[in-house]
Amino acid sequence: MRHLLSLFAAFLVLLAPGSIRADPADIDAAARGVVRVVIIGEEDDELFPVSHGTGFAVSGDTVVTNAHVVRDAMHDKDMDIGIVSSGGGEAVYGQLIAVSGRNDLALIRITGDLRLPPLAIAGGMPPDSGEVTSVGYPMNVDRAQGLSISDIFRSQPPVKSRGFVSGARPSRQFDTILHTAPIARGNSGGPLVDSCGRVVGVNSFGADNDGGDAEFFFAVSNRELIPFLRANEIEPRINNTTCRSMADLDQAERERMQREQIAAREDLAERSEAQRARRDRALLEAEQAVITDREDRVFLSFVLLLVAFGLGQWALALWNKDPRDDKKLRIVGGATAVVVLVALAAYLTRPGLDEIDRRVAAAMQDGDDDAGGGEAGEPGDLALLCRLVPERSRITSADVKDVEFDWTADGCVNTRTQYGFSGGTWSRVFVPDDEDAVSVNSFDPDRRIFRTERYLLPRTEMNEAREARGKFEAPKCGSENAAAQLGELQSEVLGRMPQQANERLVYECNARN
Repeated sequence: MRHLLSLFAAFLVLLAPGSIRADPADIDAAARGVVRVVIIGEEDDELFPVSHGTGFAVSGDTVVTNAHVVRDAMHDKDMDIGIVSSGGGEAVYGQLIAVSGRNDLALIRITGDLRLPPLAIAGGMPPDSGEVTSVGYPMNVDRAQGLSISDIFRSQPPVKSRGFVSGARPSRQFDTILHTAPIARGNSGGPLVDSCGRVVGVNSFGADNDGGDAEFFFAVSNRELIPFLRANEIEPRINNTTCRSMADLDQAERERMQREQIAAREDLAERSEAQRARRDRALLEAEQAVITDREDRVFLSFVLLLVAFGLGQWALALWNKDPRDDKKLRIVGGATAVVVLVALAAYLTRPGLDEIDRRVAAAMQDGDDDAGGGEAGEPGDLALLCRLVPERSRITSADVKDVEFDWTADGCVNTRTQYGFSGGTWSRVFVPDDEDAVSVNSFDPDRRIFRTERYLLPRTEMNEAREARGKFEAPKCGSENAAAQLGELQSEVLGRMPQQANERLVYECNARN
């Protein structure tokens, strides 16, 4: 009956509006920073585990867990704290640096050669009925697997169990989150994460289930965790963005592109209509102007011919009066000839009907020049400042800042980083040594959109990506055929990436003042 009620409750939660299914890739990415915290005793030079719990990284070398997990090490100075990561490698020691018994939190500094990817912390409280996942090392799973004591020190992936938030309430004088994501002994100190893999609380204890009631569990909320970290000079990586799946983001992007295409078609139709109207006006004005010019030239020719006729009559009169007066006769006769020639030239040079088409074309060209071309769409050398567009982005753990982006037409960024060109896209792959994340940056110079796809990889896959990246040296800016060469060289690294990235950061870039 209890299982039936649990299934029914889960069904109702799935129907609730606004619920988001957890992305396994996000939970796996968060699990990279989850560790087993082992309290170690020593007898006859032999190390043995006294107890263990779970912790998670809040910086590269700092782990949060519950205070009760490290209680034995606090009271017995002969006991040590061991940190066993989930990504492979040997166990290392940790040093207890802060304990808060009031809200059951403790902070451990890693003293060995181990660096962990810190988990992002959700800036707000999870919604009621929102999906959450507990990540940790429950002892009952260890026993079910038949693990030996020595196996506790061996790197293993943590267990993930899914449930739902049942509310936020104060318990034991501190703020907690009530949820149904199962935990057991050994889960203490592990993270409770939301659908995007961001920490919403630190799992601490469970409700008494001796009477057969439904099982509920408690996590120390972020309202306790964040002040605790800051009081101990740890600035947490807080993420306040809305948790959305990559599928939802892709769908929103498709809808946005459809809206842009519709708007572009409507704009083109409006431009075509405006262009037709402008052409009609230009045609009417050109017809009127040409007809007026033709009439003016014909009228001028007629007037000049009348003047020439008058001058001819005067010349004839001079001839009849005194044919020997050659000088005056030549002057009047010459003037008559000149006026006749001017009249003939005015008539012959009157604009033809084809002048209408030429004037219309000139008017349309002048209108296009006045409208401008919009420099934003012209690729070339650009000095830009790129700002994140939150509604087009998905952020789980990235540290987001504005990006100064100086671009040249041959794909050089900030005078030092060459981008490759392949498949119509400018891109650059970054595989850092100090972070377990591969970033694929791309830039569209026509639309001035800068984009980063981040893949949060397990240690093994990250090492494979580093190996593939180490096989080539990226060409420097200005090298011959650098863009095409780099576009081909990056293909092996890109081929090793999962089908879908964990994070997408989309920036709009504008001219930098």
